[in-house]
Amino acid sequence: MKIVIHARSEGIAEDFKVIVHEKLSTMERFSVLIERVEVEIIHEQNPRQSKKSHKVILTSHGSGPLLRAEAAEFNDVAAFDDAIKSFELQIRKIHERSKDYDRDTLRKFKSNL
Repeated sequence: MKIVIHARSEGIAEDFKVIVHEKLSTMERFSVLIERVEVEIIHEQNPRQSKKSHKVILTSHGSGPLLRAEAAEFNDVAAFDDAIKSFELQIRKIHERSKDYDRDTLRKFKSNL
C-alpha cells in the first residue's frame, strides 16, 4: 500500500509521518485491495476554530472500494486517530461482507446424529 501525505498551509512533523505509516500498515491485515491511501491535513487559521483547527482526510484509491474518512480535532495526531477509527470500521465491514460462511459442516454433523 502506497501512502501519500499532503499538507495544506503548514509542514508535517517527522514523527507524525511515522505514526501514519505504522497505523495504515496495520490495515493490510484485512483482505481488502487498497493500492494507495491519501492523507490530507488541513490547518484552520481562524482562532475561533481552535478546538477543531486540524482536519485530517483519508481517501483510498485503487481497484478496491473507495473509502473516505475525515476528522477534525485540536492537533494532527488526535484528528488522525479519529479518522483512522472510521477508516478501519469501513474496511472491517467490507472484510466481513466478503467472508464466505460455509454451513456444510453443520449439516454433516446433524446428519451423522
